[in-house]
Amino acid sequence: MAIKLELFGNQIDGARDYQEDAFMTTRLGEGEESNATVLVIMADGMGGHAAGNVASNMVTTTFNRTFAGLYPADDVPGALKQALLKANDSIRQSVRETPGLKGMGCTMVSVFVQGTKLWWVSVGDSHLYLLRERSLNKLNADHSYGGYLQRMREQGMAIEPDTNLSPNMLMSAMIGDEIAEIDLSSESLDLQPGDRLLICSDGLDTLGQGSVIQYSSWAENPRDCVNALLEAVESAGQAKQDNTTVVCVDVVEEADVPAKKAETVAKGRLLPEGVPEPANVPELEPDPELTLVPAPGGPPPPREVASAPEEEEDESGRRRGLVVGIVLVLLLAVAGGAGWYFFQGQEQQPAPTVAEAPTVDEPITEPAPPEMVPEPEVAVDEEEPEPPPAEEAGPVPGDVFRDALEVGGQGPEMVVIPRGSFTMGGRLPLKPEEQPRYEVTVPAFAVSRYEVTFAEYDRFARATGRRLPPDDGLDRETRPVTGVSWDDAYAYTNWLSKQTGERYRLPSEAEWEYMARAGSSREYWWGRDIGRENAHCFDCESGLHPRQPAKVGFFEASPFGVYDTAGNVAEWVRDCWHPDYRGAPTDGSVWEGGDCTQRVVRGGSYSNASSALRSAARDKLPGNKGYDNVGIRLARGL
Repeated sequence: MAIKLELFGNQIDGARDYQEDAFMTTRLGEGEESNATVLVIMADGMGGHAAGNVASNMVTTTFNRTFAGLYPADDVPGALKQALLKANDSIRQSVRETPGLKGMGCTMVSVFVQGTKLWWVSVGDSHLYLLRERSLNKLNADHSYGGYLQRMREQGMAIEPDTNLSPNMLMSAMIGDEIAEIDLSSESLDLQPGDRLLICSDGLDTLGQGSVIQYSSWAENPRDCVNALLEAVESAGQAKQDNTTVVCVDVVEEADVPAKKAETVAKGRLLPEGVPEPANVPELEPDPELTLVPAPGGPPPPREVASAPEEEEDESGRRRGLVVGIVLVLLLAVAGGAGWYFFQGQEQQPAPTVAEAPTVDEPITEPAPPEMVPEPEVAVDEEEPEPPPAEEAGPVPGDVFRDALEVGGQGPEMVVIPRGSFTMGGRLPLKPEEQPRYEVTVPAFAVSRYEVTFAEYDRFARATGRRLPPDDGLDRETRPVTGVSWDDAYAYTNWLSKQTGERYRLPSEAEWEYMARAGSSREYWWGRDIGRENAHCFDCESGLHPRQPAKVGFFEASPFGVYDTAGNVAEWVRDCWHPDYRGAPTDGSVWEGGDCTQRVVRGGSYSNASSALRSAARDKLPGNKGYDNVGIRLARGL
C-alpha cells in the first residue's frame, strides 16, 4: 500500500491588523519518500508588537533546521525534543542580546508524519486534531488552566476551580526559560488512509467541535478544508478574534505516487529589522532543496499577555498569563488533588482609609417643668482648666512637598504614601523570582512623584565632581536621568540627606511594589491588561519615540499620585538580588544579604515588552554600570 500525504496551510489576522502566528511545512527525504514524510510546525506568538512575531518565527525556523539536520532519526521523540529545546534556547539567546524582546514567547505544536506513523511534541494550548470517520479527537495535551482541570477530572481527582483564574490561562509556554510542561509522544500513533490531521492555533476555538467536524468533513481536500474553517471563523464576527492558523494533512492511499522533491513552506512574518538571529544555535548543513517563503507584512502591534484575570475574559476567550507548571507535578502526585492552594485569589487591596467612628443615638427626654428645674450651682473663684496642648499633625497621604537644599533651591517633588498591607509577588509559575507570594505591611513613607530628571541629578553631580550623564539630545529639565549606576543613585540619596537633613534613600523592593500597585492587586495599577496609551514601552502603543524615554509625568498618575511606575525607565531599588522571596522580610524593609553585585530594578522601560511592566515583575543588573533605560526614583522617611 502506497501512502501519500497531501497538505495545505493558511492563516488570518482576525480582528487584529498584525500576525503573531507562524507555521512551516517541510517534506523530508528523497523521491517517493518525500511524498509520505512531512514535518509541520505551528507557533502562536505572544509578547506584543514585534516580540510575538519574532518568537513564533524564530521557533519555527530553529525547530525546522534542527530536526531536518537530525533526519533520518532512529529516535524520533528524542529528535523532536532536541529541536524543541534548541528552539526555546534561541528565544533565550535573543532576549539576552536584545533586551527589548524580554517577555516574548510562544506556544507551539509540531508533528512528524512518516507514512502512517505520527509523532508530535507541543507546549501550550495550540491544537493537534485527528478527524477520523466524522469523529474529532484532540491528540495533544492542553496546557491551559481549563485543560488541567479537565485532566484532573478524567483522573478522578476533581479540583474546585479558582474563580480568579481564566480557563484559557496558560500553564506552560516557550519563553526561553525552563519549559514547565512538554507533551511528547513517546510512541508513534498509527494513522489510516482517509485520516485528516488539523494543526492549528487556538484562534480556531471560536468554532465549536460540531462546526469543525462539519466544515472539515465536507471538504474534499486540505486546501478546501483550511479555507472553509478560516472563512467560518471570520464569519463568526468575534469582536476580538485572535490570529488563526490551520494546517491540514490528509493521509491518502495511492497506487502510484509520483516522486516529489523536498520542499519547505513557511508563513508568518519575517524578523523585524535590527533583531539578531538567535545565537549559539548550531548551524546545520543547508539542504539545497529547502526554501523559506515568508508571507508579506510588517511588524505587528501588541498582543495581550495573560495574567490572572479579575475581570470578565474578553470575547475571544484568549488566555493571557503563564500559570503553574512545576507545581502541577506536585499536585498530580497528591492523592485526591490537594487543592489548588498556589492560586489563592488575589483580594483587592484598596488604599488605606480612615473609618469614621459610629455615632450612638442619645436618649430623648421631655424637658422638666419649670418648678422642678434645679437652681444652677455657681462656682466661686474656680479657675478654668487649660486646654491640652494640640498634637502636632502627622503626614497626610497624598500630601506633596519639596525639601530645601543647603546649596539653594529645592529637591525633587515628593508625595506621601499611606501605610498599608498588600500581597507581594506574582502568580506566574514560570517566574520563580516573583514567588512565593506573601503578605507585607509597609509603614507610611514618601517617594518622588516623578522619576528623577537629568537636571535634578546634575545639581548633585556638579556639587560632587561627578560626570554628567549623557542625554542623547534630550531635554535635561523634563527627561528622566539615565546612564547612572546603582552606585551613582545611592550616592545621590546620601547627598540629598546631607543637603536637607532628612532621610533620603532608594526605596526597598517591597516599598516599590506597594507604591506601584497603588491599592490594586492586578497586573498594572489600572487593570489586568496593558491597554493603550497607559505607559511607554516596546508594545504599549503610546505613539512615542520607541528608542528613548518620554517626558516625566507624560501619562496619568496612579491613585497614589505617582507617575511612570510602569514603563518609561526602569528604576533602581535598594535591595541586593535574591532569586526568590523565601525568607523575605514582611515589614517593608530592605532585604539584606543576597548577591549585592546584582541590584534589583523595577518597573520596566520604554525598551521592554509590556510583561516587564507588571507591578510584580523584577529584574537584576550589575550595580556598577549605567544603562540607557534605567533611572532613579527616590524614597524618604517621614
